Formats: sequence, structure tokens, C-alpha cells
Amino acid sequence: MLSELATEFRQTLGLLHKRDIQPVARHLGAWVPDNTTQQPIWLGDDCAAIPDGEGYLLLAAEGMWSVLVETEPWFAGWCGVLVNVSDIYAMGGQPIAVVDALWSQSTDQAEQLWQGMKAASKAFNVPIVGGHTHCHSPYEALSVAILGRAQQLMTSFNAQPGDTLLLVTDLKGKPHPKYPFWDAATMAEPQILQANLNLLPALAESGLCDAGKDISMGGLVGTLLMLLETSGCSAVLDLEAIPCPSGLDFKQWLVSFPSYGFLLSVRPDCVQPIQQVFAPHDLVCAAIGQITPGHTLTLKSGADSTAFWDLSQESLTGFSKFSP
Repeated sequence: MLSELATEFRQTLGLLHKRDIQPVARHLGAWVPDNTTQQPIWLGDDCAAIPDGEGYLLLAAEGMWSVLVETEPWFAGWCGVLVNVSDIYAMGGQPIAVVDALWSQSTDQAEQLWQGMKAASKAFNVPIVGGHTHCHSPYEALSVAILGRAQQLMTSFNAQPGDTLLLVTDLKGKPHPKYPFWDAATMAEPQILQANLNLLPALAESGLCDAGKDISMGGLVGTLLMLLETSGCSAVLDLEAIPCPSGLDFKQWLVSFPSYGFLLSVRPDCVQPIQQVFAPHDLVCAAIGQITPGHTLTLKSGADSTAFWDLSQESLTGFSKFSP
């Protein structure tokens, strides 16, 4: 059963999308400044972390899935802001502002995209401060970029053998009727959304966590694989330990993009203190696996296990500062 599940996961759109990054990774690995006393900016994280005084500027961008832009324009606009906001918080930062680039066939068709972006901007208290608009395009497209700031980083490069893998998410939501998206945000109170996200930079600044990623289009499994690739580690993912929303198919949950979902790689003595941070907010913070030496992601269910991906034989995105 696990081997069949692994085969299904390898063909999901989210993982295929992450493999599209490989041509870029072959040419770029890190930006090393001429001033060699400054640390390199490694590529492959949720944001580019640019040293800036005592902290970091965080810079990221997302191009929205064309099918979503064409069929669900309001939701695509909302998600354009959401996914960028999640990237900033996943690295222990707080967002400053977003800009967008929008192509549409008319201002009427662009209106729903704008309305979705405006709604998310208000919900997450992140202003839209500029961008580019072209309403005489033969197609519909949207890209959104974000700037943020962090004092202490949580990064994809810091997972290490011996860490416990924590899933942090909000199970109070509903699935999108057509796409693998778990929506715990569009109907939530903005104050709650913002308070829940602010727990991430608080964790980073407390020193309790320095490694993690937000769960993206690759779903839980694909996101963990990206974390392992950049950190140069293996992991055992215990499928039976993963909480799932009531009434949702478990396989769908594993490949879904949750509106609030993070994978944290933490030292064992920090697990309980971190769980205590999220518990008062009615958020799930569950131990679902272990980081181990090597380059393989293993899926485990009871006594059964299967090697899902061997990064020493096959890269995903190609971004890593380690040679497998």
C-alpha cells in the first residue's frame, strides 16, 4: 500500500511543479558578494534572506497557477498575497508590503483579481504598494512579490539529524471544491489570522526554532522533501502520526496546500515548549517524524515503510549547499 501511495505522490502537480525549478538551480546556488566578509545568500529557501544591519530583509515572489487565475480569479488574487505572507512568516519574519504584476484581457476581467488581493491585504494587514498592470493582454496572469524583515531566521538549511519534525496547522476550515487547498483563512477573523502567524517570528526570536518551511503547493510530503534537500538530511515521516481534518480524505490532505501550515525541524528539548506556544490558539502542533542522517525520505505506517525519494540519486529542485 505504501509503495502505491509513494508512486501516486510522485506524479502530483505540486511535486512536478517543484521539479520545474531544476534548470534554474543548475545555474544558481548562492549569491556570493564581492565583499567576502558578508555571508552568501543561499537560494532554495522560502525567501531570499538579505543581511541588513542586525537582521535580515526577506524578499520573495510567486507566480500564480494559470488555471487558478483563469477559473477562480478572486481566489487567485487572495492566494497571491497569502502564499507570499506565509513565506515571510515561515522564515521568522514579518511582512512589510507587497507589489503585483497583473496581465488581463480587460479591466473587467482583472477586477476579481484585484478584489481578492485587496481582501487578503486587509486580512493580513499587509499593504499593496505598487506593481504593474496590463489589461490588453491575450491571457490572464498574476505574480505577487513581497518584502519583509526578520531579526532571527528560521531557514530551510538548518534541519539536522536528531531533530523532531513538527506539523503546525489549523484544522478548522474546509477544502476547496475543485483544487487541493485547505481553507482556514478566507472566513476567519483578521485578528486571529494575524495573531496565529505572529507566533512564528516569536518562536524564531526566542531561539526555540531555527529550521522550517511553510507547506506549499507540494503538500506536506513535497515540502518535507524540499527541506531535506536544502539541509542535506534524511527523514522518516510517520503517516499515522499526522492529524487530518475531519471528513477529508487523508491522501488529499497530504498533497493539499493549507492556508496555515508549517513544518518545523526542532531540537528534541524544544518540542514541548513549542507545542505550548500553539496550544492556546487552538492550533495543531504534532510530532510527525524524525530527521536522520542521509538523503532519503522514508514513509512509515505502523510496521510498514517505503523509501519515497533518494536525493542522492534524484534531486527535486536542485537547490542545496551540500553535495549528496
